[in-house]
Amino acid sequence: MEHHYAHFWLDPKFWVAVSFVIFVLLVGRMAWAKITEALDGRATRVRAELDEAARLRAEAEAMRKQAEAEREAALREAEALIARARAEAARLAQATAEEAEAAAARRERMAMDRIAAAEAGAIAAVRNAAAEVAVNAARQVIAEQVDAAADAALIDAATADLPRALRAA
Repeated sequence: MEHHYAHFWLDPKFWVAVSFVIFVLLVGRMAWAKITEALDGRATRVRAELDEAARLRAEAEAMRKQAEAEREAALREAEALIARARAEAARLAQATAEEAEAAAARRERMAMDRIAAAEAGAIAAVRNAAAEVAVNAARQVIAEQVDAAADAALIDAATADLPRALRAA
């Protein structure tokens, strides 16, 4: 039994084919919507991950620059500390040298003062000894050469000369 339909739209195969195409179109459209939605979500996640990676890279770059700046600042500070330490060491060396020179000069002055004092003491001792020797010698000479009459004449002359000697002094 073969049916020949006058028009193709009367054929059930045509309507099955049309309904199949409509079904495929509807299912395809829903599948396409789901697929594009999934792809859009994935693209959004990838874009967010790329943005996060770019942000992290920018942060890392900023941290690297900050670390380099801090390292350079620390180097400059260390160099400044070394320079100050060297200057302080030079100043201390200069002060120590000046203090040693002053101490040596004081010791030299003290030694010279001691020498001068010892010299003056020695000269005084020699003068005293010489005076004592002269007094003893004069006493001996006077005792040998002066008798009682000459002694009385000397005392009279000295007392007569006393007013003039006192005026001169």
